[in-house]
Amino acid sequence: MANHQHFKFSNRVILIPFLMVLAIWIVFWIELSFRVNFNSYGIYPRTLQGLRGIALSPFIHGSLKHLYNNSIPLFVLTAILIYVYRGISAKVLIGGIFLSGLITWGIGRPSFHIGASGLIYVLASFIFFKGIISRHFRLIALSLVVVFIYGSLLWYIFPIKEGISWEGHLGGFVTGIILAFFMKSKTLETKKFDWEREDYDESEDIFLKHFDAEGNFIEAEKEQSSDEEIKVTYHYHHTPKPNKADNSES
Repeated sequence: MANHQHFKFSNRVILIPFLMVLAIWIVFWIELSFRVNFNSYGIYPRTLQGLRGIALSPFIHGSLKHLYNNSIPLFVLTAILIYVYRGISAKVLIGGIFLSGLITWGIGRPSFHIGASGLIYVLASFIFFKGIISRHFRLIALSLVVVFIYGSLLWYIFPIKEGISWEGHLGGFVTGIILAFFMKSKTLETKKFDWEREDYDESEDIFLKHFDAEGNFIEAEKEQSSDEEIKVTYHYHHTPKPNKADNSES
């Protein structure tokens, strides 16, 4: 697939991330306006009722700080996903939510697990590992950018801070790896030079002909065919002398 067709900007690169962030803010606004608490709709591990949280928990947040901390990375990483992997972006988002939620439901502590951070870990993990697997220089560079910006997230897949669902983070991280390996996307064409091709013949390379077997430079000799004849064409221009009788004076 040509690079200019793969990296193609469209309105949904901005629209879909914006709608996702808007949705989690609307849910939080409803909680504040109507004084309700949706935490009980989160993932509660190993209970049938807690299964509904797999789909609902990414939209529920416990505080304004929690909501704000998830909004920016959710927008940025979703936009990157849609821009670079638009063909499989919907599958990654939907599959990431359900698989990471299921892992959280299976390994989590007996508590309500809420927030979009699990999906954020899915996106960060997927973009990083997919870029490394592709071995394309642009996608690898993107992977390094993600690590540079969000590399500190890795620490929170471990139980280092009370009150944070490290199980949800770990579930998202593992899900991103799984999707990166098994979710197929259209490959990018990598430009190859002539000397990188399998059928490359060094003896026909014009540049290499300027060097001998020991690597010494050989100046190319200009060959001139003996059959060619040099032709010289002379052009004569005759200017007639003016006739005195034709001159007039005033």
